Amino acid sequence: MLDFQLMSDAFPKLMGGVGLTGKLSILILLLGMMLAIPIAYARNAQSVWLHGPANAYILLIRGIPSLLQVFMVYYGLGQLDFVRHSALWPILRDPFWCVIIALGLNSAAYTAEIISGALRLIAKGPVEAAYALGLSWFQTQRKVTIPLAIRAALPAYENEIILTVKATSLASTVTLMDLTGVARLEVANTYAPYEIFLTAGAIYFCITTTLSWLLRRLEQRLSLEHMKTLNPTPLQQTETVHA
Repeated sequence: MLDFQLMSDAFPKLMGGVGLTGKLSILILLLGMMLAIPIAYARNAQSVWLHGPANAYILLIRGIPSLLQVFMVYYGLGQLDFVRHSALWPILRDPFWCVIIALGLNSAAYTAEIISGALRLIAKGPVEAAYALGLSWFQTQRKVTIPLAIRAALPAYENEIILTVKATSLASTVTLMDLTGVARLEVANTYAPYEIFLTAGAIYFCITTTLSWLLRRLEQRLSLEHMKTLNPTPLQQTETVHA
């Protein structure tokens, strides 16, 4: 029999860990995206010196469980003398930044694969038209390639965002009090794992469902704008001619 009073009492305490979960998710996704974009371009490059290391990185990171990556950064790097005596040690001994680095590197591999696939889906016509109009490579990437790649990558990247939010639960294994960390502490205090973890799971479900709904709305909006661009109204066509 579920103790609903216990679940009600635990709810505000668990919500106290949601802020850290959100902060970790945002920073991990930002780091992952910053690293993924150059890796994706290298992944699609003709030169073996570029796509070789990019492919190796993606293969290596995707082949190792996320939990082991967190442990390798948090526990493993501290075993190296040159790391402990480097300027990076104040960061690498902090579990908060270790989780961001480990899961950010993990997210970068998956995001790079998504972006590289989206880049390969882009038709050559718009890119060639941009070059014909005199746009440079960087201008073409910024105004043509990247916007088209975002639309193509968004459905798959939605899954990566949801998986990253859930992966932040690994932060509790290195003493961080995120949502899962607070839940584990409450279980130790109440000896009621079923009620506490069920409540924490419901909170995760609400977070991921809300994110999924928002991302689908964004995807629909981008698709609608793209369709308006491809099929302008007669008024828009007239304005374009006069311009």
